[in-house]
Amino acid sequence: MNTMKKMLLIPTSALLLAAGSAQADYVAVDRIDDILAHAADYGFSHYEEIKVKSRGRAEVEGWLDDEWYADVEFAIDDGETLKEERKRLVSGAWGMSEEDVRQALNVAQAEGMAEFEEIEIDKSGMIDIEGRDENGRELEISLRQGSDQVSAVDRD
Repeated sequence: MNTMKKMLLIPTSALLLAAGSAQADYVAVDRIDDILAHAADYGFSHYEEIKVKSRGRAEVEGWLDDEWYADVEFAIDDGETLKEERKRLVSGAWGMSEEDVRQALNVAQAEGMAEFEEIEIDKSGMIDIEGRDENGRELEISLRQGSDQVSAVDRD
């Protein structure tokens, strides 16, 4: 192989390696039980976002009570706190209850989601869930808090 081809192969392979390591991680939808149990043990009452950081970690953002907002990263298997940040805010608790999270993921499963990466809610009450179906295709689902009806589905 000549020098020019080698010079082209190295950057290309480095790019592929970097792209592979930047991929999101997912867990089976039923692992939400473990994540919610650890979050409840920590003291969360309202959830703004739950995100799978890697196959063994999840980040939870939300409210501990009406004044304290937390951003905590847990080990999914044993609940070990890996990172935590708390802020005192005057806006008051808002977000999804544990039941809202479960209901939204049940709706996502009914739409074919097998693994999830992230579930989050905005202040207007719209819940967005990102994940994959059983074939590994990306799936994004939106629904209104408290509803069993999907507002939008995006299959990639």
